[in-house]
Amino acid sequence: MEAIVEGSKYECLLFDLDDTLYPLSAGINLACRKNIQDYMLHHLQIEEGQIAEMCLELYKEYGTTMAGLKALGYEFDNDEFHANVHGTLPYDNLRLDPVLRALLLSIPHRKIIFTNSDKAHAEEVLRRLGLQDCFEGIICFDSLNPPALPCNSPYKPLSPTSDELSADLKESDGSTPKSPILCKPSIEAMEAAIRIANVDPDKTIFFDDSIRNIASGKAAGLHTVIVGRPTLVPGADHALESIHNIKEALPEIWDGQDWSESDGVLASTAAEAAVVA
Repeated sequence: MEAIVEGSKYECLLFDLDDTLYPLSAGINLACRKNIQDYMLHHLQIEEGQIAEMCLELYKEYGTTMAGLKALGYEFDNDEFHANVHGTLPYDNLRLDPVLRALLLSIPHRKIIFTNSDKAHAEEVLRRLGLQDCFEGIICFDSLNPPALPCNSPYKPLSPTSDELSADLKESDGSTPKSPILCKPSIEAMEAAIRIANVDPDKTIFFDDSIRNIASGKAAGLHTVIVGRPTLVPGADHALESIHNIKEALPEIWDGQDWSESDGVLASTAAEAAVVA
């Protein structure tokens, strides 16, 4: 369990996953982009010459190409899409990161993953990095876009309610088709993550490699850290060239910690109370 640090400025850290907890040079991003384009070609029958530009424009407009495709009216199964896009990624390029693991386990606050990817991909990446027990849970595509439950189901997902999601999806200026997919960088996705994690944004730090996500996080009231850049970007409170530089850039995260217990913190594993069932 994370220690309770009296008088601490922060209570929770939200971490993006891809290209934040590992470098862009791992090649996951590039392979994912290729798989998306292959899916658009072979499953959605989109003309090959249009795909690259279309993919980029939809990503820029909606945060993910998937969200953009749904906004344009393409119908496909979400799980099938994720299986095709993530199923052949070069996960072998990811290596165990004991330095980051020790760093994360030394942080005396709640730590949660917040990613646009599906849960299966997030879990595989964390396993490959050796970080699967460093986080309280995962807020992901499945959390923000839960499937409808049967009326007689006894289980309630730890995700936004259907009423909350409906309200989120209605908030639009009408300038572009509204996607049924909720994802970063929309302010609605940020606010949904804050609700799901049940955190005070003023006591929460959000780490992400995306400039747009950082701007939305700041608009939602979070403290923000851009990762993978040496200088600040609009909306960022801090900049890290690498996620490994947290302690140098943000020593206040550890303020008030009883360092006599630090060895125990490093040796223990974070409590596993999954945000996504």
